[in-house]
Amino acid sequence: MKFCWTTINVSDMEKSLAFYRDIIGLTINRRMSPNSDMELAFLGDGDTQLELICNKKNTDISHGKDISLGFVVDSTEKFTAFLQSKEIALHSGPFQPNPNIRFVYALDPDGLKIQFVENIAQ
Repeated sequence: MKFCWTTINVSDMEKSLAFYRDIIGLTINRRMSPNSDMELAFLGDGDTQLELICNKKNTDISHGKDISLGFVVDSTEKFTAFLQSKEIALHSGPFQPNPNIRFVYALDPDGLKIQFVENIAQ
């Protein structure tokens, strides 16, 4: 079996697209509207993608507190400064559970935790 995508329900497609495109750096592969109440977008390169679904009838978006999406960054320090320049607050961190990894968390527009991970070279 091959992992193909993660689906996230969002409350505002444009805000979420801006976050995942402009902050995370994912490319928008395709967008579609199966009906007047729903829009879908697929983002990312490679085999694994991120699917965003915005359904006007679903106004209660909840992601839970124990899930996050992780993305690799070159430097958590530089990326934290970039987030601050975009007026995105850190949720928590930095954390360094061992000498080889460091990470911070921020929240996407609907409150999903996004982890930014730096692999520290030895």
